[in-house]
Amino acid sequence: MPEIQKFFFGIAVGSLFLFLVMVKNGAAGTHDTAVSGLPLEHLSEAQIQKVRAILTKLEPMIKAREAREDLATLNFDELYAPLMESERVFVRQFQKFDPIKAGLETTWHGIADGQIELTAVQKQTFRKKGLPTVLPTQYVPTEVYHAYQVMMQAMEKDIGKKLYIESGYRSSAYQLYLFISYLQKHEYSVRETAHWNAFPGYSEHGDPKNQALDFINEEGISGENNPEAFAVLPEYRWLFQHAASYRFKLSFPKKNPKGIGFEPWHWHYTGNQE
Repeated sequence: MPEIQKFFFGIAVGSLFLFLVMVKNGAAGTHDTAVSGLPLEHLSEAQIQKVRAILTKLEPMIKAREAREDLATLNFDELYAPLMESERVFVRQFQKFDPIKAGLETTWHGIADGQIELTAVQKQTFRKKGLPTVLPTQYVPTEVYHAYQVMMQAMEKDIGKKLYIESGYRSSAYQLYLFISYLQKHEYSVRETAHWNAFPGYSEHGDPKNQALDFINEEGISGENNPEAFAVLPEYRWLFQHAASYRFKLSFPKKNPKGIGFEPWHWHYTGNQE
């Protein structure tokens, strides 16, 4: 073989070897499969059926915890208890999923076990289609709840309106359940679900130093299905102008560099950060 042919043959062989190494290590393509083995774009049909079966088994326990108003402090042992071992193994894939290694933009906040001082926020009543509706009891770190109360007093004084806490503190086990339950809403795409719902350990809802509060107004507008519906509220405009004075910050603004969707209802507390 002439020297020039040997040269180009060596380049071709080397390039093929490098490509195969990249594929093996998940460096090629668009990270379609994460390190846990879960496909980012769409679960397989077998995995979808497993998700549905798991949620069916968990539903009685979740409803019982909702009735006792202690769902926010659910722990992993309690979450896994109704499941068979094969189902536990599958759920642990989501629990151990590393979205950063999978190429998703997010921030680690730590595992939340519910063992902190929490204030129960009860009997929050808003209007849903003109009828009084009571929100489920929410739990909020005590310092954060006091700051929220002061902020709402100021809002009512300025514009005669206030916001309620639709979602406060969540344990990491509860966050894991929520992520799996939201897969159906996002056509069983892990990537799309992660665009709107954090993996356990990556949520501000479980980080008292950056505690997130999801707000809903007195007419029942939360913006979850239509962010712009919340963004045009006078309550949101007031928050945008004044929340920093009460140590609250919008977590996911428009054009968020982390790629998470615009969430005008989601604000986190900054007052007890180290």
